[in-house]
Amino acid sequence: MSWDWEKLKEQQQAKKTVGIPPQFNELADKLKEIKFPGAPIVVLILLLLYLGSSAFYTVDVDEVGIIQRFGKYVRTTQPGLNFKLPVGIENVTKVKVRRVYKEEFGFVGERPQNERGQFQPAVDENDVSLMLTGDLNVALVPWIVQYRIKDPYNYLFKVHDNRRLLLDMSEAAMRLVVGDRSVNEVISKREEIAIEARNILQQEMDNAESGINIVTIEMKRTNVPGPVQPSFNEVNQAVQEKEKTIYQAKEEYNKAIPTARGEAERTIRVAEGYSLDRINRAEGDATRFQTMFNEYQKAKDITKRRLYLEMMNSLFPKISNKIIIDSDQKNLLPLLNLDKLQGDKK
Repeated sequence: MSWDWEKLKEQQQAKKTVGIPPQFNELADKLKEIKFPGAPIVVLILLLLYLGSSAFYTVDVDEVGIIQRFGKYVRTTQPGLNFKLPVGIENVTKVKVRRVYKEEFGFVGERPQNERGQFQPAVDENDVSLMLTGDLNVALVPWIVQYRIKDPYNYLFKVHDNRRLLLDMSEAAMRLVVGDRSVNEVISKREEIAIEARNILQQEMDNAESGINIVTIEMKRTNVPGPVQPSFNEVNQAVQEKEKTIYQAKEEYNKAIPTARGEAERTIRVAEGYSLDRINRAEGDATRFQTMFNEYQKAKDITKRRLYLEMMNSLFPKISNKIIIDSDQKNLLPLLNLDKLQGDKK
């Protein structure tokens, strides 16, 4: 079979000619053939509009404009209508300095996996709230960081990735604070932990010249991981039972001790009263005896006689059916019927 080489070459040349785009010179020649009246004026107007639109810009009330001339920072513009050199010479970057930004930690799905930095847990790389406490327990500590941009220049030019820095430093600060406390303190003292973590984070951001101001750190509900939740609840229940028993013991103590103290005080007061009474009685008897003794010293016979008569006066009424005679009596006279007295006595 013989080939028609001439015909084949013509077909290949035709295919190449169809695929070649028109040359620039040919296109320019065609444009020159088309004539528009006032074309230079239109081009000038379009050029002025382009330059004007790129030279004037508006900054919102919550923003500032950062002007760069050939990539170098030159000035900061305030809210309102502003002017700059056209695009290619000066560029503007608007930074919202009044907006409060928020970053959440410990909420699964809120952050991409590649935003974790170097603080990735070994169990669940999405859960940054899994932390080790000071008493070697594990706690879930979710939190929220709210911040503003206080220095746009530092925010744009001093740190390559401010958000990444904020995420890593926030996690580091929270782990530092939680690692110094027990699990019970982490659960019960969330406000104190948030304040300390905010101070540490702000110091680190200032050291890095990030231009970020930490507004607040809000601690969410702190708990322990699910697998250890039943054991943790049992421990809390035991602690509550212990506190309840201590409270009941203190209540009984507060009831018994004041009663015993009152009884002891009453006994002491009774003893003091009895002691005072006996002392007063003794002092009175001593004073009365001293007075009688003084009177006796003045008139011994009369006092002795009076004392004797007083004693007899107090004794005779107590004596019944008794006959008392003088010791000098020699003969007993039958003055009394003794048998009758004896019969009456029976």
